[in-house]
Amino acid sequence: MSETKEVMAARLALQTRNASIRMSARITPAGLLAVGGLVGMILLATAVLVRASRARR
Repeated sequence: MSETKEVMAARLALQTRNASIRMSARITPAGLLAVGGLVGMILLATAVLVRASRARR
């Protein structure tokens, strides 16, 4: 069975008087889901740490 992967891409170019930068990124829907899960876990862990630090006061 052949599976086609949809790849999303983005490009960004910034330029000022002194510097310029060009960036590009590519990600699949599965990768985007994984990044979203990681960010969610980081936010959850941060909330737990903040609550634990307030409980000790």
